[in-house]
Amino acid sequence: MSAHSRRAFLAAAAGAAVASAQDASIPILDTHIHLYDPTRPIGTPYPPGPSPQPALPDRYRAEIAPLGVAGGIKVEASPWVEDNLWVLDLIADQPFIVGIIGNLDPMRFEFREYLERYDRNELFLGIRYGNIWHHDIVAAVSNPGFISNMRALAATGLTYEAANPRLELMEAVLRLTDKAPDLRVVIGHLQALPLPTDKAVLKTYEANLRELKARGAYAKISNLIRPDRDGKVNLDPAAYKPMLDFIWDVFGEDRIVYASGWPTPIERIRATLDIVRPYFLGKGRSAAERFFWKNSVPAYKWIRRDAAQPGL
Repeated sequence: MSAHSRRAFLAAAAGAAVASAQDASIPILDTHIHLYDPTRPIGTPYPPGPSPQPALPDRYRAEIAPLGVAGGIKVEASPWVEDNLWVLDLIADQPFIVGIIGNLDPMRFEFREYLERYDRNELFLGIRYGNIWHHDIVAAVSNPGFISNMRALAATGLTYEAANPRLELMEAVLRLTDKAPDLRVVIGHLQALPLPTDKAVLKTYEANLRELKARGAYAKISNLIRPDRDGKVNLDPAAYKPMLDFIWDVFGEDRIVYASGWPTPIERIRATLDIVRPYFLGKGRSAAERFFWKNSVPAYKWIRRDAAQPGL
C-alpha cells in the first residue's frame, strides 16, 4: 500500500470510528443482495464462470449482521423464471431476508399470468428489467405489449427496478414513466455510471434524473468501491465524494437507498460503509436514517419479518 493510500485508509478509518459512535442506533436495510447455489442439480446462471461458493441466507446473515445490517432484499440475477419460486421457497423461513425483486420479462406473453401468481406472495416486491440478460429496454418502450404489461405492474403496487445504469437507460425509463406514470421506479447501481465528461451530455443526463426524481423515482447506491483495471482499490473518501454529491444534489434526503451488492467481498462492503456512513451522517441524522433504511420502506414496500428490523 502506498503512503498516500495508507493515509487515506487511516483517515477513512478515523472518520468511520466517529461515525460509528454517532450511528450505533441506526439500523441498515440492505436493498441489493444475490442468493444462488451452484450445487443445485440444475446449477445457476449467475455468476458466470467457475462455480462460486454458495451464497445463501445463513451465510449472508453471518457475514453482514455484524456490520449493523438488520435485513436484506434479494434482487434476482437469474433469467430462469423458475428461480423466482426457488428464492421465495428459500427465504420463506428466513426472516432476515424481507423480500425479493424478481425476474419476469414484460416482453413475454405469459407475463400477466406470472405477475398475478407472484403478486399473491407478500415477499415478492417487484421485478428487475433493463440492461441485463440481453434485454433491450430502449426498444421495449416502443412496444405496446411491454407498456401494457408495465401498466399492469404499476397497478399491483409492486416496484420496478431499472438495471443497469447507462445514459440510454435513463432516457428509456423516462419514456416508460410517460406511458406508465403510476410506476414506482428504483434506479439500481446508479453510482456505477461515471459522470459524463461532456458538459452537454452531463446536462441532459442530470435533467433526466431530476425529472425521474420529480416523478417519484429512487436512486440506489451499491457496491461503491470497486477495483480498477489493475485490481487496485481506492479507499480515499475524496475519490467518491463527487459522485455522492451529484446523487445527493439530484435525489436529496428522501430518494436514495443503500445496498451492499453482497456477496461482494465483505472487506469492500465494510470499506464502502466507512465512506457512506460519515458522508450521510454529515447531512444530519435524519438523512442517514433515511438512506440506511427509512427510504427503503416506501421504495420497496417490504414488511418487517425480524425483531431486529426497524419499522415505521
